[in-house]
Amino acid sequence: MTCALSVILGVSLFWVNSKLTKNKSISFVVTVAVLYAMQSYIAARAQLVTFILFVWEIYFIEKFLENKKFGYAIGLVLISLLIANLHVAVWPFIFVLFLPYIAEYFIAVIADRIIYKKSKVRTLKFKIKRLSKKDGKEEKVQELNKKLQELESKISKIKIKREEDNKNPYKIKIKRNENVKWLILVMVICVLMGFITPLKDTPFTYLYKTMQGNTTQNISEHLPMTLINNTNAMCALVLVLAILIFTKAKIRLSDLFMVGGLCYLMLSTRRQFSMFVLIGSIVLTRLIVDMINRYTKDGMKQAESVVKNIGVAISLTVLMLLWSYYYIKPKLDDQYVDSSSYPVAACDYILENIDLENARFYNEYNYGSYMLFRGIPVFIDSRADLYAPEFSGNKDEDIFSDFINTSSIGVFYEDTFKKYDITHIICNKSSKMNMIITKTNDTRYKELYSDDHFVIYERLNVNE
Repeated sequence: MTCALSVILGVSLFWVNSKLTKNKSISFVVTVAVLYAMQSYIAARAQLVTFILFVWEIYFIEKFLENKKFGYAIGLVLISLLIANLHVAVWPFIFVLFLPYIAEYFIAVIADRIIYKKSKVRTLKFKIKRLSKKDGKEEKVQELNKKLQELESKISKIKIKREEDNKNPYKIKIKRNENVKWLILVMVICVLMGFITPLKDTPFTYLYKTMQGNTTQNISEHLPMTLINNTNAMCALVLVLAILIFTKAKIRLSDLFMVGGLCYLMLSTRRQFSMFVLIGSIVLTRLIVDMINRYTKDGMKQAESVVKNIGVAISLTVLMLLWSYYYIKPKLDDQYVDSSSYPVAACDYILENIDLENARFYNEYNYGSYMLFRGIPVFIDSRADLYAPEFSGNKDEDIFSDFINTSSIGVFYEDTFKKYDITHIICNKSSKMNMIITKTNDTRYKELYSDDHFVIYERLNVNE
């Protein structure tokens, strides 16, 4: 399934890029680069489905703004409905992708209005109307009418100059697209899709509750990105900035907002690197195509004709298949689940020797999901938010914080075990807790199972 979804993601990104930029060769190269940069995010998780949906969301938004066809609006509404039910944690991000287009429209509207001059026009018209009702003010009225005509002439010239500047801007292209008004209506309908879910109000409250809790401060992927440690992010940023600064390429204001916003999110939390690369690739492709068209006579026509050749297409396909095989070959003999990261044999022992009906396990965060997959009840798993009081509803129990404090020996592990009536402990052999139990020969714990990576203890005298 993961391989199939990865292929769908790659094909979707290439197709959307090529349709929006009218260039297949650059779209192909950028798509390959994006998939390479995102390889650590290609996993059997709901995010892989939402990546595909976000790519199509951009396509539907752009095409709706282009021709206001009803079908694209339906596509946006369906995407909102699907994400609200498949991956509610990222549902608010749908509306983030609307914002650059709406912001560009509002700025274009404000730019078209010559507020200072128009206020003068209104003032002059008011004075003329007031003086016209008085006798002996004809000369003054004529003078004001002359000023009004001069002012309106200036405004007309300013409008003409602005229209010319907008046709050939220096660097940033601003377009006033009236279809944005309808896009806002579509966005409102997308918001209403959050109610069509069995989770009640969760799509609307999830983000707020998550930010209220402390899970984002303790999970690596939620922490701010250190740019120097992410070569892919640095290369992407340098490439975009280099094109903008050192070439004649021009960028749409909505694209500038999109890249800037995604960059801010990426630096705020490293998990958003995936969205920066994925959505930013569409902007990057557009920039590269614009740059090439400005520096060449025929643009990419020759390259496009080569790419459309059936022989070249087959050759590229074979090349990609060989490259993919070369990349995956070392992993073909790997076990489906890495036994050094997940307690495969330990779970086998638990299922064969421990009564799950009466057992209460303490486990570590990283492999809780695997234990659930095996049908073993857990203390915590990778859905960390669910174990915070904001979601559990129990203000007296903060399982996530208790796990963090226990695993780091911030509190004595026995106190946590008493609090939750833990009967069995499974932990990594290299963990601090196991080191203390082993070095102190703690008699309250009986070792039931041990392998090269994991150990299982039974907690004795549970009722004491």
